[in-house]
Amino acid sequence: MATSFGKISLRSRLAPWLVGMDGPLAFVVFVLACAGLLVMYSSGYDHGTRFADHARNMLIAAVVMFVAAQIPPQRLMGLAVPLYLAGVALLVAVAVFGVTKKGARRWLNVGVVIQPSEILKIAMPLMLAWWFQKREGQLRPLDFAVAAVLLGIPVGLIMRQPDLGTAMLVLAAGLAVIFFAGVSWKLIIPPAVLGLVAVVLLVGFEPLLCADGMRWPVLHDYQQQRICTLLDPSRDPLGKGFHIIQGMIGIGAGGVFGVGFMHGTQTHLEFIPERTTDFIFAAFSEEFGLVGNVLLIAGFIALILRALAIALDASTLFSRLLAGSIAMIFFTYAFVNMGMVSGIVPVVGVPLPFISYGGTAMVTLGFALGILMSVANARRLVQT
Repeated sequence: MATSFGKISLRSRLAPWLVGMDGPLAFVVFVLACAGLLVMYSSGYDHGTRFADHARNMLIAAVVMFVAAQIPPQRLMGLAVPLYLAGVALLVAVAVFGVTKKGARRWLNVGVVIQPSEILKIAMPLMLAWWFQKREGQLRPLDFAVAAVLLGIPVGLIMRQPDLGTAMLVLAAGLAVIFFAGVSWKLIIPPAVLGLVAVVLLVGFEPLLCADGMRWPVLHDYQQQRICTLLDPSRDPLGKGFHIIQGMIGIGAGGVFGVGFMHGTQTHLEFIPERTTDFIFAAFSEEFGLVGNVLLIAGFIALILRALAIALDASTLFSRLLAGSIAMIFFTYAFVNMGMVSGIVPVVGVPLPFISYGGTAMVTLGFALGILMSVANARRLVQT
């Protein structure tokens, strides 16, 4: 009996533990995680236990990914409505008696302090994918209107906290589901044109719109300041514009090949603020330069393309919409973070996936990866 056991290959022994794992996706995530550990060691070596905590968060996210990968998409669909309703209820609770920190009411104390808006990053695409799955083959304009309402409720509650960064991520995930569900281009083009016109007008009338004493009726004061600082960081170089200016200096200092691992002066002399979280891309750019940035961006492109490939190959409408929205979540995370560090979008506090420090965001990303693994595995089971 021992002899027969000894003949069992290592692959056969590990196979039951690797059920649901998509090889290409796992490889890309592993490479990005290694890049994250590398830059975290450099940028956080004198930052207490930041590197060890980052590695721990990655391990927790890996466990969450593995567990989520074992859940079939059919069961995930059953979680859609309860998870969405629970998330919205918690957001309402935050609005009523949430914990306020630094002028923002985003947290809820339920024995431990949690941030309910993180739940909606996954609950929102789950809910909308469930909604369109139930109406497959008989979609009407009213169904898209209902989907817009389902999306607008949590996005509005999150913006009210205020938390523009998380609201953008939830909005992007929801809009991706609506887009992939087949919304007409006639409904997409008008708001896109209006948005482009608004950006042109904002840039053209920046001196007037950002003048002292001017208040915008829609946004909070700090959100207005972030946009005005984006348009002209030199308005307050030692205050609101400091983050953007130092981030761009760090990126420029890296040149083509970077200054070398552990040799970033902007990073180690602490000129780059939030160098282990929101602005870690600047620290990475300084040490690894343009070549490192190209490789990092290529890694994220590979991750997004693999997620879209899984979506295209999914066996049900629910799975396709869910996987497609997760691809858009990864794109939004990466684009917004790199964009705000580079000075092309406002600073909104969005981490760089697998690179930035952050426990809650890492676990959320791990769960999203697990969903992609589950969708990919479900397709393989159908084909066998």
